Amino acid sequence: MIEPLPDTLVAPVVRAALAEDLGRAGDITAQACVPPDARLNVVFATRKAGVVSGLDCARLAMAELDPQARFEAMVVDGEQVQAGTALARVEGNARAILSAERTALNLMGRLSGIATLTREYVDAVAGTRARIVDTRKTTPGLRALEKYAVRCGGGVNHRFGLDDAILIKDNHIAACGGSVAEAVRRAKAQAGHLTKVEVEIDGLGQLDAALEHRPDVVMLDNFSLDDMREAVRRVDGRAVLEASGGVNLQTVRAIAETGVDVISVGALTHSVGVLDIGLDAV
Repeated sequence: MIEPLPDTLVAPVVRAALAEDLGRAGDITAQACVPPDARLNVVFATRKAGVVSGLDCARLAMAELDPQARFEAMVVDGEQVQAGTALARVEGNARAILSAERTALNLMGRLSGIATLTREYVDAVAGTRARIVDTRKTTPGLRALEKYAVRCGGGVNHRFGLDDAILIKDNHIAACGGSVAEAVRRAKAQAGHLTKVEVEIDGLGQLDAALEHRPDVVMLDNFSLDDMREAVRRVDGRAVLEASGGVNLQTVRAIAETGVDVISVGALTHSVGVLDIGLDAV
């Protein structure tokens, strides 16, 4: 079971989305058409199969506009569901439900889309040692939620931001003189005892230099399958090997079978589609 995010992390995102949608005058359609004391019963349901994520976004959206609304989840985040599955039932003030509907669907649909795609990648590498991880290519302001959705799909989170791990990329190397070994040496000298150091290389010719000062992780950027296998052989467990670049559902199995430990997939968050979820009155 996936540990849910604390409401204190989710609620500000939900409030900002509601404020954006309500604008300067609130939901003038609901105000014009629906009596202020009208009640409504609705069901969130999937229109396609997928993996659920973001139920708390829907719950908090409804509660923000109607604190007395009754929200009953029928499934849990991380659950694989079929088309037509009821995800949650809500009973409450009709205006509030109608005004919160789009925010709830936008967030839950996107997060469930991420969880669904992640599960496809995880299933594609089943039986290998490789783990599927995300990247920092997330929607600004939604990173915690989108990385949570990756976990719902069975993936693992890469670093959350620039401050929780050192990742030396090609431009960092260029900016400190062009030496992979020197860049890693500086990073290791600066890093605290709990801070991991990763270095990105773009060819086998950089591998020995990358390993000279014992980084925790070496990223193999756009390596061929043969070069990945050779890197696995040479490293022989001295560092975690991460494959990156050119990863899709058609290539990920072959990449995993080279023996790398981690495969990072930016597409999990930067180009994913939403899971089609609807809200219907009952």
